[in-house]
Amino acid sequence: MGKKRSREVDAQGDTPMEEPIVEKRDASSDSDDDESSDEDMNIVNVDFELFNYDPEIDFHGVKTLLRQLFDADAQLFDLSGLSDMIITQNTIGSTCKVDGKENDAYAFITVLNMQEHRSKKPIAQLIEYLSERAKTNQDLAGTVPELLASGKHVGLVLSERLINMPAEVIPPMWRFMIEEIEAAVEDKEPYEFTHYLVVSRTYHEVESTLDQTVRKKKKGRAEAELQYFHPEDEEMRKHALASGTYSYIKENEFVSDSKRAFQEAGIKPCGFMMLIEANKIQRAVQAITEFVGTAT
Repeated sequence: MGKKRSREVDAQGDTPMEEPIVEKRDASSDSDDDESSDEDMNIVNVDFELFNYDPEIDFHGVKTLLRQLFDADAQLFDLSGLSDMIITQNTIGSTCKVDGKENDAYAFITVLNMQEHRSKKPIAQLIEYLSERAKTNQDLAGTVPELLASGKHVGLVLSERLINMPAEVIPPMWRFMIEEIEAAVEDKEPYEFTHYLVVSRTYHEVESTLDQTVRKKKKGRAEAELQYFHPEDEEMRKHALASGTYSYIKENEFVSDSKRAFQEAGIKPCGFMMLIEANKIQRAVQAITEFVGTAT
């Protein structure tokens, strides 16, 4: 894939990504189909395009995805201010859209210099929040709070996509962003990071609290395995200096039941952080590229 765009001009040469999406069709609608076949599979090609941020278009789409990224704790942050910071930093990161630039983003990625912007309200809130949440996880407590207080230039990576968006759109977004960071460093812009702090989401399946008068709790049930909303996170964390989950401050005991989605187990979302040294980010991106390419 060619370079997404030049840093000197607006996004006119954005590169489309053609990604096959499977659409199921009821076989009974075709009289000539084999009766033993339950359904056919049609391949629909969808062009996902990457664009620079446009302050006239992208505010609401980015804010919606940020609200999804921070889940129950989204209300703790100035998401409007954070969205403005992201869309005005339009030479770094991308939106991913279908059917042209004028639509809302289906996915986005960006990196913000936490030291450079630490006096601004949205970043000050996130520094305090991420430091405190990291202290609740022993795998994060020894590195993240100290690093965020050290004055080093840490790149905060924020990335989210709509549910059911294919993971294949993410590696190109990472690769283009790394290229843009390198170009920015050459231009003496403040993107020479020592580390990247990636914020994401995970979840556990938990036993529902509903219908317990009818259904007995399973005794000795093993602790639920960590699940990833973004499958590439499982691979990327292998390259992290530190990684781990944390509970949301505003989580509600009934949230897991509301997200049961017609199954016995509920879903308990958790925040997730990965701290990656700058000299290892290229290998991490290559790893998720290979991982996503083989995932089914």
